[in-house]
Amino acid sequence: MAVAEIIGAAIGVLLLVVVAYILVGSTLSTAELVVTAQNDLTLNHEQRLRTDLEITDKKIEGSAINFTVHNSGSEIITDFAHTTVLSYDGVLPGYTGYIYQKDVIPSGGYWSITRFENDYLHPKSLDPGESMRCMAAFSGDTPLWFQITTANGVSASAYL
Repeated sequence: MAVAEIIGAAIGVLLLVVVAYILVGSTLSTAELVVTAQNDLTLNHEQRLRTDLEITDKKIEGSAINFTVHNSGSEIITDFAHTTVLSYDGVLPGYTGYIYQKDVIPSGGYWSITRFENDYLHPKSLDPGESMRCMAAFSGDTPLWFQITTANGVSASAYL
């Protein structure tokens, strides 16, 4: 009879250790996940702070806006698939804008890169100090203003 009580107590202690191990393990993994998310957010914010764009040589030719984007920051810009061009035509009251996606031809228009200037270090990337010539095709009224926004949220705008 005494042996049964000792075995029961040992099983109880073993169950307590297993439950404690599961609780501590889940707490540690949750803490690690939160720390990783905070690190990613901090790195993304630092990348935004190091990104800067300038728009130069802008002109309208037919139904397209031709412009040059100069990377005046210290971050390499590579994700052009998620870079967006916005425009405003000022025709209707309020905000009437169009969104252009890269090489996608929706009803509003599209934008594309026509050439990179001095693209020696990282081909097809916009390195610091480099420029790229772009074209945004529009339909409808001529835009008065446009903006290019990178994948990390940094933008530059210009009036036409």
